Amino acid sequence: MPSVLWLEAICIFLFAGAPPSLPLQEVHVSKETIEKISAASKMMWCSAAVDILFLIDGSHSIGKGSFERAKHFAIRVCDALDINPKKVRVGALQFSSAPRLEFPLDSLSTQQEVKAKLKRMVFKGGRTETGLVLKYLLHMGFPGGRNASVPQVLIIVTDGRSQGHVALPAKQLQERGITVFAVGVRFPRWEELHALASEPREQHVLMAEQVEDATNGLFSTLSSSAICTIASPDCKVQPHPCEHKTLETVRELAGNALCWRGSRGTDGVLAALCPFSSWKRVFLTHPTTCYRTTCPGPCDSQPCQNGGTCVPEGLDRYRCLCTPAFRGEANCAPALSLECRIDVLFLLDSSAGTTLEGFLRLKAFVKRFVQASLNQDSGVRVGVAWYSRELVVAVPVGEYQDVPHLVRSLDAVPFSGGATLTGSALRQAAERGFGRAIRTGQDRPRRVVVLLTESRSQDEVAGLAHNDLFNQVPELQRKLCSQLRPDCQTQSLDLVFMLDASASVGPENFAQMQSFVRSCTLQFDVNPDVTQIGLVVYGSQVQTAFGLDTHVTRAAVLRATTQAPYLGGEGSAGTAFLHIYDKVMTVQRGARPGVPKAVVVLTGGRGAEDAAVPAQKLRNNGVSVLVVGVGPVLRDALRRLAGPRDSLIHVAAYADLRYHQDTLIEWLCGEAKRLVNLCKPSPCMNEGTCVLRNGNYHCECRGGWEGPHCETRTLRGDTPTARGSRRQPAAGEQQESSQQLQRPEQPGH
Repeated sequence: MPSVLWLEAICIFLFAGAPPSLPLQEVHVSKETIEKISAASKMMWCSAAVDILFLIDGSHSIGKGSFERAKHFAIRVCDALDINPKKVRVGALQFSSAPRLEFPLDSLSTQQEVKAKLKRMVFKGGRTETGLVLKYLLHMGFPGGRNASVPQVLIIVTDGRSQGHVALPAKQLQERGITVFAVGVRFPRWEELHALASEPREQHVLMAEQVEDATNGLFSTLSSSAICTIASPDCKVQPHPCEHKTLETVRELAGNALCWRGSRGTDGVLAALCPFSSWKRVFLTHPTTCYRTTCPGPCDSQPCQNGGTCVPEGLDRYRCLCTPAFRGEANCAPALSLECRIDVLFLLDSSAGTTLEGFLRLKAFVKRFVQASLNQDSGVRVGVAWYSRELVVAVPVGEYQDVPHLVRSLDAVPFSGGATLTGSALRQAAERGFGRAIRTGQDRPRRVVVLLTESRSQDEVAGLAHNDLFNQVPELQRKLCSQLRPDCQTQSLDLVFMLDASASVGPENFAQMQSFVRSCTLQFDVNPDVTQIGLVVYGSQVQTAFGLDTHVTRAAVLRATTQAPYLGGEGSAGTAFLHIYDKVMTVQRGARPGVPKAVVVLTGGRGAEDAAVPAQKLRNNGVSVLVVGVGPVLRDALRRLAGPRDSLIHVAAYADLRYHQDTLIEWLCGEAKRLVNLCKPSPCMNEGTCVLRNGNYHCECRGGWEGPHCETRTLRGDTPTARGSRRQPAAGEQQESSQQLQRPEQPGH
């Protein structure tokens, strides 16, 4: 008797010791990827014509707690659905001993109504008759559904412990074209979930307890099967190793105990040792593959330079932990190739006025600068010269093989002593310090001499160069480029980029254009009061990727530029210019009266033959046009397109666009400071006439319109109608016209 009681105590302890809170489906990836999966689940959105029916297990085997978690999963799925009668319809059935319709697919028409109804569902209890409810659906169809005229999705949330067979009715539902997801709760029986789910099984079996992961898996599968399009082009569905866990009760040999063998009525009863067993619950693991969507994180592009560490902060923000030399600089002082294209000559004072220790300190500084700032893709070329009485060019600008070769040349620069003739050295540096190559016009990079000295000059220096020692690498990096870039951060500008997205460009080169536009965007203060940026792409069609007033922050413009579509097909630059004239660079679409306006077109040259006249039409309307032609372009067509001011930049290859950013920014800054005609383009809507008067303008309205920009329809019945005025707009048109001018600007803003 005591042995039996002791055995029961052991069994109770082992059952109570089973850890019920462990996740029963684990994706084995890095913490960073887990965070990306979670972030992507919050960004998903399904807007398509589809019927989705939730089949929620309400039996005693899952209990009230798991039933509530099943409801929570269904509600979270609805957060990503565009629920309305023409798009996503949602219904719900609760099943246990018998199915109970909670609400049909055609009864609720908004997301809020569906979520509220799911939340009010009451636990029913009973046996787990999954097979019975599947046969009900085979006989009755989706209640309130659209009779298979749209895709049908069945989401079964259960512990997979049915009292009957489920494989056959599940297969019959799938043969009717219904996509079946099996979502486990509590400690599910994975074999049954696999029998319920559509093929491929690993993409249709999920775990409701981990809501964000399960939601991600569900919509990842729907997007892969083209039922829904729910992620941005940069997001990808990828396989990840994962593991299913099952809680099973197993029997183990615990030892031997004294027992009696034989019959009580005979003398054959013998004492013996008999084996006894104990029962306990264990987790059994089943390796599999999970498919989840991840989107690029803010640190994927490795924005932190020079040894800095990127720390993500949300979906699109990050901060850089920089090394001491670059602390306090944006992105840890990115390399100069990201900022500007220049030729730099370091001029080292090797005169008696500088001690040997000071001279070595100057050389060490230059080494540190080139190692931190130069790489094989850099647009910066460096040279080194030293002087006392005369100038000696140790390394002409750009005439070195690589950074180690340049550093070795620096080691060989001697300390000479002698007179400190800085002015003479500067004049000689300008004449012969930049090599022999002669480049003119826009292909010639700017030239900068950086003087490093610790002594006072014995001749005239004023006005010839910097006269202070840049004693920090980040400081020099910033000053070199800021010295050269015109300051137009505070100048108002309406800027539209027009990208050739035709087949002649190709998707890879189009991506280079997008990168170039993002890099240029970083140079402007994007907000409704300073710079507005729009983007138009053209190829098989012309499309406004985003208008001037669509995005009011630089971060939003950067994201939207990345998402601009590549179109392919044959492109017509002329059609694109007319599209900008009619539908982009207008007051109705966000252009601001009295603000300079510019269009920058990036093209491979094909499709530009018809563009000269439409481009001139924009110029005549007060919009500047700059043409950036890439590769072996049609030079004559682009010259005509560039107009009388010859606003043309020719780039040898798409990868070289970044080297011409300074030229483009300088041109745009010049246009931003240009005097504008307040009536070009006309700020007046609805055929109103713009009239200049005393440095201002006003709109003379017609046809029953009024307001500062003729944006408001006169509602008085006795208002005279001007001859030749257009027809009376419909009510919807009146509202649209009054809303299109959302923030009238003050003249001359």
